[in-house]
Amino acid sequence: MADPRGFLTHPREVAERRPVDERVQDWQEVYPGGLATALAPIITDQASRCMDCGVPFCHFGCPLGNLIPEWNDLVWRGDWREALSRLHQTNNFPEFTGRLCPAPCETACVEGINKDPVTIKNVEVSIIDKAWADLRVVPEPPQWHTLKTVAVVGSGPSGLAAAQQLTRAGHTVAVYERDDQVGGLMRYGIPEFKMEKSVINRRVKQMTLEGTVFKTGVAVGTDIAWKDLTDRFDAVLIAIGSRVPRDLRIPGRELDGIHQAMEFLPQANRAALGQEVENQIVATGKDVVVIGGGDTGADCIGTALRQGARSVTSLEIMPKPPLTRPDSQPWPTFPMIYRVASAHEEGGERLYAVNTTEFLGQDGAVSSLKLTEVTMVEGKFEPVPGTEREIPAQLVLLCMGFVGPEPAVVADLGLATDGRGNIARNDNFRTNVDGVFVCGDAGRGQSLIVWAIAEGRSAAHGVDSYLMGSSLLPKPIAPTLRPLMA
Repeated sequence: MADPRGFLTHPREVAERRPVDERVQDWQEVYPGGLATALAPIITDQASRCMDCGVPFCHFGCPLGNLIPEWNDLVWRGDWREALSRLHQTNNFPEFTGRLCPAPCETACVEGINKDPVTIKNVEVSIIDKAWADLRVVPEPPQWHTLKTVAVVGSGPSGLAAAQQLTRAGHTVAVYERDDQVGGLMRYGIPEFKMEKSVINRRVKQMTLEGTVFKTGVAVGTDIAWKDLTDRFDAVLIAIGSRVPRDLRIPGRELDGIHQAMEFLPQANRAALGQEVENQIVATGKDVVVIGGGDTGADCIGTALRQGARSVTSLEIMPKPPLTRPDSQPWPTFPMIYRVASAHEEGGERLYAVNTTEFLGQDGAVSSLKLTEVTMVEGKFEPVPGTEREIPAQLVLLCMGFVGPEPAVVADLGLATDGRGNIARNDNFRTNVDGVFVCGDAGRGQSLIVWAIAEGRSAAHGVDSYLMGSSLLPKPIAPTLRPLMA
């Protein structure tokens, strides 16, 4: 195990971010010199805090089954090469999860019962970023080829994980992506200050050298028919995500200046990367209201502040979460507590237990909105009398999540759906259409990046078994496995 007294002698410590007034002036990562650089002076002591528990519940909290106590011990001992080996045994892309995952492993950490948990995701990202810096992440092409072909549609974390697993198993894999570059919402939905796109680029280069073929700028269903894919390939894996946004159908919704987050963020990301964007939606000089308090809402807040918004207000219909784990969400469940992302440190106001009732406008554009405080009564939100008010808003961003995959895909292939509108699949991630599989948010519904990667790895096992009769690829989760939530 790591230092037997590490959890007693070292308090939890995380990397310091750059000063707010500095980082809101650019789109670079919020950590000085990058996250791994900021962590370097503290990470060995932080790894030593791991107690190597008899029953490591962090495994239970992580759908990938990461070997967390093992690589914590190896980092403390300075064996970074072996730590990388253990990390890659369960996770294709720890540089993604180490930056973007909310770390359910940490809320399941045994030390977190009565102390601050181990900074697991910081150790994770330190291992992989050091490996990239030391040139120890290399292509792993297959030793032989099966002569079987697989089309993966979608290049988000789930599709990429499945594609890498299937390529390494010896299949010929082509990944279809309708955007001009690979990465899905990681590319154009996640802002640069949260994850610089060089992190994606280096992994795509590795996969290309392994033999995975990427076909960007190809919209399956438009540029190429789904039937053409099913006829041409031995198997097709759908990893298109859950891209239909939840809308807010209230009076005034038709006004200009009200946009879904995934209309706003991709444009901002393209502009930050130096691309030309016509008719860009910008927050400059505007009162911005972000409806929805999740990660996407935080991304919109940070982006709007960097664009020079006059004010930013975040609205959340749920009450403000407590600072500490509530009794109703006991360890090791993932608790709904008050969290502060880097964007929340940078400015703006967060309002809780409020509901937007109407958008008001001038000359066809939104100028303000009406809201009212709400309270929960018998499972429903009820307005609190006398609390209705207006707040200014020349730009409203809807960040209320997603309700399922695009229906055209379901219709074109004749796919069955489950009760929530997601694409139905069996225990091997296979749909009702022969040779067609689904993984990630398209089948699970909107979820976390760590679940997407786990689904991609498990779906690769299903595809490989279908093509070869059996598979040695890992299968970390079943399609029915749900997060460890209260």
